[in-house]
Amino acid sequence: MNDQPLDYSILPPDPGGARPTWDPSAAAAGLIATAVLALAIYSGSANLLHFDAALVGYTLATLFLAFGATYRLVTWSRSPAARRYLSKSRKALLPRPLGDGTLTASAREVTSTVLLQRFIAKRSRPRWLAHQGLFWGVILATLITFPLTFGWIHFRAVPGTGSGYYVYMMGVRAAHLDALSLLGWLTFHALDLASLLILSGGAYFLWHRWSTRGNSLTQLGRDLMPLLALMAISVTGLALTVSSVFMEGAWYQPLAFVHMCTVVLTLVWIPFGKFFHTLQRPAMAGVGLHKELGVQKGGVAQCVRCGEPVEGTIFLDDLKQTMGELGLGFGDWVETCPSCKRLERGAAYRNHVKEGYR
Repeated sequence: MNDQPLDYSILPPDPGGARPTWDPSAAAAGLIATAVLALAIYSGSANLLHFDAALVGYTLATLFLAFGATYRLVTWSRSPAARRYLSKSRKALLPRPLGDGTLTASAREVTSTVLLQRFIAKRSRPRWLAHQGLFWGVILATLITFPLTFGWIHFRAVPGTGSGYYVYMMGVRAAHLDALSLLGWLTFHALDLASLLILSGGAYFLWHRWSTRGNSLTQLGRDLMPLLALMAISVTGLALTVSSVFMEGAWYQPLAFVHMCTVVLTLVWIPFGKFFHTLQRPAMAGVGLHKELGVQKGGVAQCVRCGEPVEGTIFLDDLKQTMGELGLGFGDWVETCPSCKRLERGAAYRNHVKEGYR
């Protein structure tokens, strides 16, 4: 038992000092990723034969995204916490001797964490459904938009038919499609369906944030802007369909320009904003499995204050090592349950903050 409140009044200085503003090796990795993507676009579009010059803005933004995302992933992966858990995640997901069930556990963990995101369902079922709408809407739009933009997929009208199309992938004819069939309608309106999924999820989160947290500039920059960006892309994309189907193409060009601006700005923003977690989450897909295996191997530690179960001992050892590398001297606080942590924080606030107002 440890009934003494922790002293939060003095924290050790950052042992690393000032961080460099530019990382040459990360920049080199970003340039390599950009060059590989550019080469893939060039070769996949038959030396730009099937590349639509009207989509060059989207392509340039995607090339910038490749550089920015790679640069930040490299720098992020070098932090003590990320470096440790990337290694633990990789080891947990890799299959070990045949017959131990690791491959099945790895597939289950990736499906649950990355695809179905069941950790959100534990908090709230409506929140999980809304998040799934956003997630699968973005995935569907990505799988369609990027190959079309890069010229990897294109359509050719079948001679002698009014609604027949050949679908070409990487210059190879892959399928025949009737635009008037159900499959054809779903194919040509898949982006509209993705937009509806995004808007349904986005509408819930807008309502939830507005009704439960109120409106503030902090929320606008940190939480609402990414959501509004996705919804703006969806609304302007749907406006293009409305213009072509119901308005005989009226205002199509201005709407296409607005849509391109929203997409380009969002793509450029991804490496620097909240969207970056969409790249971090898959990279850490095996952390949950690592924690599960750690509990099986090392057992569960008890809270040093009240004796309740806290977390797996191996996971806590990882956390202690990480905090040590960061120069954080919290000691036994790592082995304290959430309830006792709140009590400790309250005592620290009372002793070191409210003390000045007596």
